[in-house]
Amino acid sequence: MKTVATAVLLALLVLSAGYSARGQSGRITSAEAKNHVGEKETACGHVSGARYADGSKRQPTFLDLDGRYPNSAFTILIWGSDRAKFGEPEKKYADSDVCVSGTISSYRGAPEIVTSDPAQITKK
Repeated sequence: MKTVATAVLLALLVLSAGYSARGQSGRITSAEAKNHVGEKETACGHVSGARYADGSKRQPTFLDLDGRYPNSAFTILIWGSDRAKFGEPEKKYADSDVCVSGTISSYRGAPEIVTSDPAQITKK
């Protein structure tokens, strides 16, 4: 009986360790985002690079977290059609610690969240 109780306790500890690794806040790091593609999450990191590609189709703004493109861990993408809601996000969020909420997708193997609402991005 003692062995069964020990096994159950060990299993609960292993499960809770997985939960606590994610953190009590329900947030993940930008580096962890690649493991959560297709899931709705809040990913956090440092905006290391920010650029507005106004000459490109759909005029995207890219906020690269924890590294500059092409070595960033994660990207926040704002399409030109939503840009006015954010002001100048490449300036507003440059060199800031941020969290972004939404569904994580993958573009060419790199994780990203496409944002359409400024409420999705918060400065830490």
